[in-house]
Amino acid sequence: MEVEVNELMAVRLEKLEELRRRGIDPYGGRFDQTHLSSQVKNHYETLEGQEVALAGRLVAKRGHGKATFADILDSQGRIQIHARLDILGKENYDLFTRLDIGDIIGVRGSVFRTRRGEITVEVKEFRLLCKSLRPLPEKWHGLKDVDLRYRQRYLDLIANPEVREVFILRSKIIRAIRRFLDDRGFLEVETPTMHTIAGGAAARPFITHHNALDIDLYLRIALELHLKRLLVGGLERVYELGRIFRNEGISTKHNPEFTMLELYQAYADYHDMMRLLEEMLAYVTRETLGTMVVQYQEETLDFTPPWPRLTMFEAIKKYTGVDFKEIPDAQAARAAAEKLGLELEPGLNKGKIINEVFEAFVEPHLIQPVFILDYPLEISPLAKRKADDPTLVYRFEAFVAGRELANAFSELNDPIDQRERFEAQLKERAAGDEEAHMMDEDFLCALEYGMPPAGGMGIGIDRLVMVLTNSPSIRDVILFPTMRPRDNEDKV
Repeated sequence: MEVEVNELMAVRLEKLEELRRRGIDPYGGRFDQTHLSSQVKNHYETLEGQEVALAGRLVAKRGHGKATFADILDSQGRIQIHARLDILGKENYDLFTRLDIGDIIGVRGSVFRTRRGEITVEVKEFRLLCKSLRPLPEKWHGLKDVDLRYRQRYLDLIANPEVREVFILRSKIIRAIRRFLDDRGFLEVETPTMHTIAGGAAARPFITHHNALDIDLYLRIALELHLKRLLVGGLERVYELGRIFRNEGISTKHNPEFTMLELYQAYADYHDMMRLLEEMLAYVTRETLGTMVVQYQEETLDFTPPWPRLTMFEAIKKYTGVDFKEIPDAQAARAAAEKLGLELEPGLNKGKIINEVFEAFVEPHLIQPVFILDYPLEISPLAKRKADDPTLVYRFEAFVAGRELANAFSELNDPIDQRERFEAQLKERAAGDEEAHMMDEDFLCALEYGMPPAGGMGIGIDRLVMVLTNSPSIRDVILFPTMRPRDNEDKV
């Protein structure tokens, strides 16, 4: 295939040189568009017979002797254009017929409807704005090669109109989230992407090096600890939409670089966060989709508040029949988990075993939006202990379509308790857990000045967009997902 591509490129390079010999710039400059394709189609009644100027990529061409029909693709879709020898003259018409699929052109002409009823622009003049040297892949329209689509997203966007719609909707979803939070008095902020200590989540970080300071830095694995510092400083409602980096595997659910929303509200707790999430997603779905009922794969999901609430123990008992609330220690928890058929790594504490059971036997059943409350202390080092059971914390996770969508706490603001939790995490790191939290003395110093009681929440934007766009893979909602390099094999 590469030989064929090289031959076609050679032909296009010859055309490029011919254009330059004729004094035609194959990479033209500014072009004044008066309309987009959708505007011409949607307002044909008022634009019929009027002159318009459109620009886009040539994606189809059908010659008929002294007249040629073609399609150009702009940001709003395709529209047909019609070039005629008697209007353009021989030189310009010959130039038009020598255009290649993939060339970007600007056209001016009048709007009409063909005998077959298709809205079309009669070309009175045109300009080559960019000569395409590489032909679009064979069967580019409706391109299905998944690997190629992700590696060369620009081809995917040209070939598949539904892909454009996914990313347009993603932008609308993020704008709706911002409007919702801004209207409720939250302040959008920006915090550092490079940290001296990787904290705020249980994850393995990417490490880089700062030459001038001669220190290693970590790409952030969470937004949490800097945003909490802002609560200490008196910013009582803050949020950040930021990129997160976790040195983990790649799957339909995970990409090493992804987008998180984290928000914090002083004088609130995790119950306030539940209400906020319900209201926010109800607002976002209405604003972007016009409904709170969403089709995702084979499931019809209803985001209408209120969502059901189950404790983690209640959920595990519902789907396994085992009441881990009555299980006294890690040894007994391991025995119960293994009896269910779960294989566990050695050395796990009771909280981690309970979480393994939950992930294996409960999560796949959590299809409709639901809150799972009150997690074990051992797996929640940044959340406040429950007053009636200090082995648990005020924490919830929201699940939709069998996947975690959000994670929230009543935030721990006791600096002594927080230090003890970090120390326990350090012991786990020393025992080989690379995802355990590091000690963050500066964050502890901030807590010692006093952080108000607060509710905090993190939401995976990519997973939310997956659900709202009915996309089965996280790569479908990230414009440029992380891929293993293929040298030059991916060129087509």
